[in-house]
Amino acid sequence: MRRRVAASAALSFVAVAALAGCSGESSGDGVSRNAPATSSSSPSPTPSPSPASGWNPKPGSVAAVGDSITRGFDACSMLADCPEVSWATGSDSLVRSLAVRLLGSTKAADRSTNHAVSGARMVQLPEQMALAAKERPELVTVMMGANDACRDSVRLMTPVADFRASFEASMRQLRAGAPKAQVYVASVPDLKRLWSTGRLDEGAKRIWSLGICRSMLADADDLGPAAVARRDAVRDRVVAYNEVLRDVCAKDRHCRYDGGAVFDFRFTGTQLSPWDWFHPSRDGQARLAEIAYRTITAAEPPA
Repeated sequence: MRRRVAASAALSFVAVAALAGCSGESSGDGVSRNAPATSSSSPSPTPSPSPASGWNPKPGSVAAVGDSITRGFDACSMLADCPEVSWATGSDSLVRSLAVRLLGSTKAADRSTNHAVSGARMVQLPEQMALAAKERPELVTVMMGANDACRDSVRLMTPVADFRASFEASMRQLRAGAPKAQVYVASVPDLKRLWSTGRLDEGAKRIWSLGICRSMLADADDLGPAAVARRDAVRDRVVAYNEVLRDVCAKDRHCRYDGGAVFDFRFTGTQLSPWDWFHPSRDGQARLAEIAYRTITAAEPPA
């Protein structure tokens, strides 16, 4: 997706960029300032580990794997990664990433790594997981699958069986090198809800027309039977991907799925990138960090 948009964006985004600005100032040196948290982002007291489950809500190191969402793509500037605002390992004080919430800003800088790659699909996760396993992290975060559904057509979406095989291979890669590492698995976002939110904004539709996630976002105003069926097929595939993530994770005693929390989250315009109305903005990254922190520090996994 990134390569496709980049090819045409040099001309097309000049007109579109005037419609939106960057969603906040970077912290500059990349170090969290521990700014006072708002009520929506303040961490709740961390419970003690549950003896029954053996889950540790205070892991001492974090490794992130995934795609452009975990790289903070388009959150700070157009067509660029911005890992300092990553929900998983970023240092930005407004986001307060999962690593910062768990470890504090100083330790997070030394004990967290980001192996995510913009544009990656599930078939590429085993390679990322092998890299993470070499570090023997206490926690690995996984957010992957949006690019498997976001293709040029429904026909090109990753088959569910292939998605499952790649995720199972990823878990085997991790266990080969880090058998006791805990794993947090985020659900794939609801792409149809993103369409229903952005289609009300003319700027969003102009950006989408450049070719972003065509399986869902092409011809955003078309409400004919074929377009409706196409969007429903993409949503059904995302639901199936999330079932795979849940099922595979449930077979690993050190894995915790978010229970569909990311899929259920209702991103608003302020939580989407002003550059593409697809990737999370800084505010959206902060919401993802909140969801992950709640899931990891909860006494019991989500139902």
